[in-house]
Formats: sequence, structure tokens, C-alpha cells
Amino acid sequence: MRPGILDPVRIEPDDLTSAEVVAFLEAHVAQLRSLSPPESSHALDLAGLRAPGVSFWTAYDGGELVGCVALKRLDAGHAELKSMRTAPHRVGAGIGSRLVEHVLDHARAAGCARINLETGSEEFFAPARRLYARHGFVECPPFGDYRPDPLSTFMTREV
Repeated sequence: MRPGILDPVRIEPDDLTSAEVVAFLEAHVAQLRSLSPPESSHALDLAGLRAPGVSFWTAYDGGELVGCVALKRLDAGHAELKSMRTAPHRVGAGIGSRLVEHVLDHARAAGCARINLETGSEEFFAPARRLYARHGFVECPPFGDYRPDPLSTFMTREV
């Protein structure tokens, strides 16, 4: 965001207890699971997002929930970006960029040296891959517990 421009979107930590946030995440998981077979769907459910080592944020524009993102610590210097979602009617409004920037800032402050992510390889995920590439992520081999999968694209960047 350019200095001097008032940004109404606020990103804040979330405890994943409000019905609105739960419904937003359930829609996210349902959409992803409708696009990929179970063995290629890696979205975290609520229990996974509430696990130790996972930080979760929501983005609001006024009183409207417009996005979310999570960061899962893999080890002391390595984390994974998870559960990135922009409300479908707000895609292309810059919310995804704000969420990625927020996660990068948080990871840097927490001492992470690297962030990885997994996203789909199908055409539906092309806008997400372009967004991540604009923020310095490059394709990489599978990481952590992931295995090669033609329906997954793995990306990484130093923080």
C-alpha cells in the first residue's frame, strides 16, 4: 500500500471460534476438495488450524470477512503458508497480496528464514500461483511430508 492511502482492510489474529469464520473456512475446504481428489487435497481443517504451531489471521473490510491466511511452523526457521483464501466476490481487489505480505512480515519477525507453500496445479489455481510468484515465491520440490503429485505445485521463498 502506498503511504498516505487509507486502507480499510484490517488483518488480525483469529481464534477460529466465530460462526462466520468457521463457515468461511468450511466453504474454503469444500471448494478445494471439490477440485482435487482426496490424496491431492492438503487444506487444513479447523482442528489442523487450531493445532500448536499454527497462527491464523482474518481480514475484514469494515465488518465484512474478506479473507484469511495461516502460517504453520515446520521447524525453528521454516514455515508453511496455509489456508489462504479471499472471499470470491473480492478476488482481484488486493486482499490476497495484503495477506501474503502480512504472513511474510510475521514470519520475518518470528525468525523464519524460509516459507514454503503447496497449491494446486490445475487452471483454477493459476491466479494463486501468479500471486505467489509476484511475492517472490518460486517453484521447488516437495517439502516436509509432501510427495510428488502432478496436481500440486510447491513453492518457496526466503524471508
